[in-house]
Amino acid sequence: MRRMIITGSLLLALSATASASQVYKWVDAQGNTHFGNQPPQGQDATQVNTGVAQPKPATPAPAPLPLPGTAADDPAQKAIDEKVKQEVAQKEVERAKYCEAVRTHLAQLQNNPRLMIEVDGEKRRFTEDERQAKIAEDQKSIADTCAD
Repeated sequence: MRRMIITGSLLLALSATASASQVYKWVDAQGNTHFGNQPPQGQDATQVNTGVAQPKPATPAPAPLPLPGTAADDPAQKAIDEKVKQEVAQKEVERAKYCEAVRTHLAQLQNNPRLMIEVDGEKRRFTEDERQAKIAEDQKSIADTCAD
């Protein structure tokens, strides 16, 4: 066991020095590119940088420029921006409620094959074809409206 540990440690030490050796690149008379750890005799060879390049730090995106004719500190513009933000937030709440209702309806359709429907004051069961059509309709509505 001790011999295996010593052998493994030696191999690791040697592999680290081997990976740190120089690599040379040259082109032979036929135009073929070669790489090796020894430069060829009588030919020009260039050293290849084998170091790992560090990634450059990400630069922050520039702030968007204001549109011509609008001032960033214009109170009227701020009021309109706030109104639009509130409308968007309200529509998002309504969409979330709709999605929850459609998902609940879909779960009822998928988990209960004996659903009743009222037509002209009379109750009757959904046929399997009607049930499958409603399931497909709800799934399409979820995919179109509720995809998050």
